[in-house]
Amino acid sequence: MAISPLAGKPAPRDMLVDLNRLEREYYAHTPDPDNAAERVSFGTSGHRGSSLRGSFTEAHILAITQAICDYRRGQGIDGPLHMGKDTHALSRPAERTALEVLAANDVTTIVQRDDGVTPTPAISHAILVENRGRHTGLADGIVVTPSHNPPRRDRARGSGDRRPITRTVIRC
Repeated sequence: MAISPLAGKPAPRDMLVDLNRLEREYYAHTPDPDNAAERVSFGTSGHRGSSLRGSFTEAHILAITQAICDYRRGQGIDGPLHMGKDTHALSRPAERTALEVLAANDVTTIVQRDDGVTPTPAISHAILVENRGRHTGLADGIVVTPSHNPPRRDRARGSGDRRPITRTVIRC
């Protein structure tokens, strides 16, 4: 793999993202269900999209999180949900949206104190530790992270132990 000519240099202006617009579109845009590009679409380990393209909005996170709550209820998953996020621009808004849905569904949710960030492996580890030796009250989780994606890409992902919903990541 060749080294980028941009390595070690400030990013050119045309590569920068307007973070205020990114967040504004997250809250303002209503996805069009007739537009396949704006529907919830799970790929590898989660839903990916961009608020700038109408494919990662508050409506998406509301729907995904409610679906996770419905799934948990249907599967008898009643343990705590560990929630993590990173420093990406839409991680905090998406976390806030998800927490509102989780609270409305009476899901006990564990988050990093002081609005801190938590990497995916730490959430996975917390779930495994919580579930060790248990058969009831199993924990699972949600992580809001862009992973290796550029700021224009968003993703949501969840994690569970020994369940079909092994990871649901909300990537941003």
